[in-house]
Amino acid sequence: MTDRTDHPQPLSADEILDVVDERDRVVGQAPRAEIYARRLLHRCTFIQVRDPAGRLFVHRRTARKLVFPSHYDLFVGGVVGTGETYDAAALREAEEELGVTGLPAPTPLFRFLYRSEEYGGWWSAVYEVRCDLPVRPQAEEVDWYGFLPEDEVARRLPEWRWVPDGLEAWHRLREWRAG
Repeated sequence: MTDRTDHPQPLSADEILDVVDERDRVVGQAPRAEIYARRLLHRCTFIQVRDPAGRLFVHRRTARKLVFPSHYDLFVGGVVGTGETYDAAALREAEEELGVTGLPAPTPLFRFLYRSEEYGGWWSAVYEVRCDLPVRPQAEEVDWYGFLPEDEVARRLPEWRWVPDGLEAWHRLREWRAG
């Protein structure tokens, strides 16, 4: 487990993203800050990462994140860029956040529409990937990280403050796997 406290770059609220409708169809574009302020639907990826021992990658987001700062997360991922596919965004986000290159393409599992009182909502594509590479998570994204066994994750669920969308994705993934 590693603590990260260096933050070399501010995160961009000016990044242009696709705005989508209730059926996940692109209906326009807007800067990320405007999307959150106006609570517009957009797209995100959630990638569950496991190491060769089957442990889950868990991390704490930096305090500088625009959404859910300093919360713990069970997934890596993020917003899908304008014109980008979910699959391309999943690989890009996983490699960026883990600080690796050459990661296998994450396996797509399912999508769901997440709703947030504060930020609106986003279509969420859930993936999984195994990472056999040494990770060096992006300092501007991750303050702390570790690969944790599932029983430890279960113990930490009531103790730590988790990103609500990731927690919902976690519960949906467990239901999806249970059939």
